[in-house]
Amino acid sequence: MSFWTDAHCHLQDQFMGDGGEAAARATLERALAGGVDRVVVIGTDAANSAEALAMTELDSPVEVYAVVGLHPHDSTQDLGPVAALARAKHPKLVGIGETGLDYYYEHAPRADQRRTFAAQIALAHELDLALVIHARDAFDDLVSILASEGVPARTVIHCFTGTPDDAAACLALGCDISIAGVVTFKNAELLRDAVRTIPLDRLHVETDSPFLAPVPHRGRPNEPALVAVVGEFIAELRGEESSLLRRQTAANTARLFRLPGQ
Repeated sequence: MSFWTDAHCHLQDQFMGDGGEAAARATLERALAGGVDRVVVIGTDAANSAEALAMTELDSPVEVYAVVGLHPHDSTQDLGPVAALARAKHPKLVGIGETGLDYYYEHAPRADQRRTFAAQIALAHELDLALVIHARDAFDDLVSILASEGVPARTVIHCFTGTPDDAAACLALGCDISIAGVVTFKNAELLRDAVRTIPLDRLHVETDSPFLAPVPHRGRPNEPALVAVVGEFIAELRGEESSLLRRQTAANTARLFRLPGQ
């Protein structure tokens, strides 16, 4: 049997919350029962990134890897502590992010977002790590900065919500594209059009949990077990066998993050 990989999730709040390790382990046990054997836990600031790394040390029924970074919402923070975590080269550290640009919420000034994004691109180059990008309502500047700074060889646009043209621009730069539960939402027709155009060997699936639970689970906290719902929806949308999409997306994520066995 082949398994799904959740290419992007945020389980740190649960891990560090009242339930602690037991609650996190129960979530990961449900993931395994749902056909998921690998998850990548993503950082958004220095403390959150340290928690992502700590999660990789759990006695877990699935493989857990970590990415450290500074989210565009937090771009006014000092990148130094995140860079120090990255340079420590934890054995389960596989990427830098999530970084990027968010002009929808604009919780940080655009100039700070652009500066911090460029710095994290440089860090990914320096350490030869994958780059995980958040992009919302900012594709023109995103493409411009990537073109200027140089796209790391292993780069993914996470929770892609753009148009077919946006997808084409990202693919032309060499980026992979990861799709979350938004693709199942009623008003996501342009996104579904984009998903149909992504080459199978450049596609990833994720939950972005605990956010964005897919239909029919909206309104409840998301979790890695539901990545199968996202993947099966995408397979049907694209007219592919879910087993093929499961195997290929797992292989794509293993390649992206240089996970064992690849």
